[in-house]
Amino acid sequence: MLDWHPAACVARSLAALACFLLAPGILAAQTPQPEALRVTVGLDDGSEGTLRWAIERNNAAPGRYRIEIGTVAGGVLTIRPTSLLPAIRGPVHIEGVAWRRTGEFAILDGRGVTPDAAGPGCPGETAGQSGPNVRTLSIPGLALVETQGVEISGLDIRNFCIGVLIHRASGNVVRDSRIVANHGGAGIMLTGDDGQGRSTLTSTLHNKVLRNEFVDNGDGLELTRGASFNLIADNIFRSTAANPEPSQGIEVLLGHDNVIARNVFTGYSDGVQINSGNRNDLTGNIFEDNTFGISLTGIDNVIAGNVFRGNAVAIAVRPTASGTKSRISRNVMSGNGAAVERCWVGGSCDPALRRGAIVFGLPSGEHAAYVGRRSTGVPVDPARLARICPDAQPNCQPQPNGGIAPPVIERAIRMVNGDLRVEGRIAAAPATRHTLELFGNADLATAEAETFLTSTSIVSAADGTARFIFNLNAAEVGAARALTVTLTSSEGASSELSVPTQIAATP
Repeated sequence: MLDWHPAACVARSLAALACFLLAPGILAAQTPQPEALRVTVGLDDGSEGTLRWAIERNNAAPGRYRIEIGTVAGGVLTIRPTSLLPAIRGPVHIEGVAWRRTGEFAILDGRGVTPDAAGPGCPGETAGQSGPNVRTLSIPGLALVETQGVEISGLDIRNFCIGVLIHRASGNVVRDSRIVANHGGAGIMLTGDDGQGRSTLTSTLHNKVLRNEFVDNGDGLELTRGASFNLIADNIFRSTAANPEPSQGIEVLLGHDNVIARNVFTGYSDGVQINSGNRNDLTGNIFEDNTFGISLTGIDNVIAGNVFRGNAVAIAVRPTASGTKSRISRNVMSGNGAAVERCWVGGSCDPALRRGAIVFGLPSGEHAAYVGRRSTGVPVDPARLARICPDAQPNCQPQPNGGIAPPVIERAIRMVNGDLRVEGRIAAAPATRHTLELFGNADLATAEAETFLTSTSIVSAADGTARFIFNLNAAEVGAARALTVTLTSSEGASSELSVPTQIAATP
């Protein structure tokens, strides 16, 4: 056996190099592997082999154990707690071990601890409030509170008020699991709530939620009250006709700097709803059959490279008193403007709703003009509801993104050789750099963005005007028959899409 010691690494240079290359491997080999605590029964009496026993034993010595939830004769193990489980102390990995072999999930079912469906519902943190879409931390299936290093995988977590609560906890992972029918809170809630509803900005960081399936939760996932720098990636969020609370796939409330990437959102009032969250990056996601694919307020959020199909509104940019500024770039939009009406604390059931790809100035539940279900557990004072300008001027909220106007395409001409020349104009802030993005549509009347074609930058004159020209070759134009264009300011505020312009042939 090799006996390594730092004092041995002082002789010759080659020997010293060999010592330092060998040392890390030797030290890693000496690190003890966590001892397995095996959960083999679905009872909840705290006896050996129960999940409660495993969590309590782990919490006495975090880092020493891993918790393996096994199988039983005839299938996977189902655990039905009769009271709340203890909050989990990390580091520890809690794993449904069947998933790695067969793809089956161990089941954690909360029907024994959640309120009766006929009653007032899950309690909120404010006295007297209960039910869906109120501020709550109550009745989680698994709770991670002021800890780190917890990993959860291979579980089906269902029928709690909150499936997994990550509360002022950082560096945790929930992956490869199913989160089903958790109502009143969320499937997974990441929150920095200080206990009084205020944000803590450095307590809920660097968590990851990866490759999970969320089905028929109220909100699939929440990033609230300071939850920042978290990654939500490669998940499927679905709300079906069986969901009594089809609110949001993800709600971001005062959550900042999070990345939401490569997820699928189907069947919600809002696929993603951002409320006063800043600098969040949404990219590579797919939104289908939602009232609003994304609805948002906040500053410096980036919506880029996503796909929107068959929503009533692909991106709803909402007003606030302090203003909204969001960058919308290179998204693929087709078939939006659909007759989808879901309006559970989001979306809209307004028959006169302006539908389409990118729509400014649509109301949320805080606005008097909202048509839909507001929070069920919170009394609403009509006198305190906000107005959107020009309604009730001057006591109204201005158009988001500074009301930046879409460009105007004056003509688009296909040359004899198939090349395309596009000319147009903008009216924007004076003496400022702007970015134009050009999109092609196969349908002559489609005011959407089926294919991103190209982009260019221009600088406006002292009066805010500027002219632009795009020159594209035949291969770049492809099958496009009509064009739209957006304008984005140097501050990162994008416009709606322009009126579509048909490509004309050279006379």
